[in-house]
Amino acid sequence: MMKAALLGMLGLATLFGATIGQKDDFEDGTTQGWHINSLGLGGGTGPQNIASGGPAGVDDNYMLLTSIGGQGGGSKLNVNNFFAQWAGNYTTEGISQITLDLNNFNSVDLYIRLFLENPLVGPPTDTAYTDAFFIPAGSGWMHAAFNIGPDSLHVQSGDVATLLANVTGLRIYHGTAGPHPPEAIVGTLGVDNITAQTPEPSTMVLAGLGLLGLAVRRLRQN
Repeated sequence: MMKAALLGMLGLATLFGATIGQKDDFEDGTTQGWHINSLGLGGGTGPQNIASGGPAGVDDNYMLLTSIGGQGGGSKLNVNNFFAQWAGNYTTEGISQITLDLNNFNSVDLYIRLFLENPLVGPPTDTAYTDAFFIPAGSGWMHAAFNIGPDSLHVQSGDVATLLANVTGLRIYHGTAGPHPPEAIVGTLGVDNITAQTPEPSTMVLAGLGLLGLAVRRLRQN
């Protein structure tokens, strides 16, 4: 039954896959397909939709993630989405960056990463993860940008080109060391405005300034 449901979602993903501008803002009162423990099965507290207090303040919904540390269900700060809006061919769609707003409500620092995988049914064979975005304890809302191009991802298994051409699962997790699965931690994290896009203009400008500075430095050395 579960396998049939997953195959059905994969079919929908083929028709309605991720595109530039896709945004999960949680204003519909749900968690928009984000789950823990294989679509919510097993122990642990699943993600919650909070009706107010997001980055925009009063009446701005967001998703709240919690983990309890230790061992077993709910021990790790980790949330998955295998639904259509985050599945598809990121290469042809031009999706090379995913941005989101994050808020660390806890007293422990967090290192948040994204994890992409392929395929949907069976153990994933092509997987990769992003650099970490550091969120200090009690951070307040912060805007994070994760580059997911072939030159930015850290390959955990398989082939990154194959992965980006057929993403079937996206995860958000805390991991200091990098690879999935994450480490156990007591954590509380707010997430909002998960958006698929090309690199933000500010990111491109900073990258350009960095290259310009490097060129000037080399000219001076010569």
